[in-house]
Amino acid sequence: MRDIAFVAFLFAFIGVGVRKPFLFVLCFCYIDIVAPQRLSYFLINSIPISLIVFGLAILGWLAADDKRDTRWSGRQMLLLLLLAYCGMTTMSADFPVEAQDKWSWVWKALVWAIFLPLTLRTKLRIESLALILLLSAASIAIAGGIKTAAGGGGYGSLQLLLNENYGLYEGSTMSTVAISIIPLILWYRRHGTIFPPDWRVSLFCFALCFACMLLPVGTQARTGLVCLAVLAILSLRAVRHRFLYITGAGLLAIAVVPFLPQSYTERMETIQGYKADQSASTRVAVWAWTWDYAKEHPFGGGFNAYIQNRVRVEKAGSAYDPSAPQDAAATVYEEQSRAYHSSYFEMLGEQGYPGLALWLLLHAVGLARMEGLRRRYLKTRRAEEQWIAPLATALQHGHIVYLVGSLFVGIAFQPFIYMMLALEIGLSTYCRRRERQSGMRPMTPRQVGVAA
Repeated sequence: MRDIAFVAFLFAFIGVGVRKPFLFVLCFCYIDIVAPQRLSYFLINSIPISLIVFGLAILGWLAADDKRDTRWSGRQMLLLLLLAYCGMTTMSADFPVEAQDKWSWVWKALVWAIFLPLTLRTKLRIESLALILLLSAASIAIAGGIKTAAGGGGYGSLQLLLNENYGLYEGSTMSTVAISIIPLILWYRRHGTIFPPDWRVSLFCFALCFACMLLPVGTQARTGLVCLAVLAILSLRAVRHRFLYITGAGLLAIAVVPFLPQSYTERMETIQGYKADQSASTRVAVWAWTWDYAKEHPFGGGFNAYIQNRVRVEKAGSAYDPSAPQDAAATVYEEQSRAYHSSYFEMLGEQGYPGLALWLLLHAVGLARMEGLRRRYLKTRRAEEQWIAPLATALQHGHIVYLVGSLFVGIAFQPFIYMMLALEIGLSTYCRRRERQSGMRPMTPRQVGVAA
């Protein structure tokens, strides 16, 4: 039955896309995030549905979309440079076969991020993309939230629809993404038009936010807790009554602690000292190895260069370690081929200093551009512009949360963040195009005492 439901939904989506080619774009975003072909048992798991819809989306845009107001962004040029550089490091990779395996999906994520802003010509399309990103991620978050609320979960044991660490189905990755989309959910609750704001939309949005906040508990991912704390701090910019917000957040945190599983609180306590936790101490050792490796290979070793690492780690005894006896004393052990567990070291080890610089510049420019839009439209008096500043703020906050989570998870090329980047680029080019074509500027209240 599940296979039939997936096939019916996809064929309906693709069928409507024949008349409205932009729906091919949304369909590919859904497929790339949810991966229904992996959830299917037999009907679509042997068909390259992702590549097919990818091609349909691009062909549909080339053949039928209006391109008169299409604009190119500097960030798309940065993405193009990053794509070219990754292609060169793949050809000279330390492990060519393994590098090709990762390159087979990285190039598609980068090409899609370059292409996607070209299709975002209107407010409706921008909102549609935001909605499909939210609903696609929500399909995973809701399942994880329900299982957590029902008493399931645990470190490495919470199954998020798919029983493998693929894409957003990896616990730490999904915890990071779930927290990063909360600002976008709250934006849609107030400014969405496809589903106009009412009590049903508000109820769904608040329930989805709750499910997203439950995921770090269900997955017991320390990264999710850090991301949640960062989001709470960033939210101070948008709330009116900050003292009440801080007081309420503190009381809520105190009230929630007694209901948290003991295994979760014990695991969160390992944040205080990395040497007492095998996972954390190994990550630090891998980061040190990557730093030394980059000194000898400044242009990186290509994708999956971490396969060659060998680290020696000394772990102190701990009251809690999921992989060792509770009374384990200090031990020294060696490990090899351990993943980076950090997007920053992932970029450094695989793409070297040039790739890391391009990646950091891409994100820094995106954050700066969202801040510029936020300030530009924050006090506009035009009703048709009042959604822009809140969306820029939501995307910026989600972007920052994602970058913080990336400190501890190797998700430098996770397609979801590149779709968010494309949404940011689309918003920027839409505003710039709108201002240039109409000659309008954000209408803000005049300051008292300033001559006209």
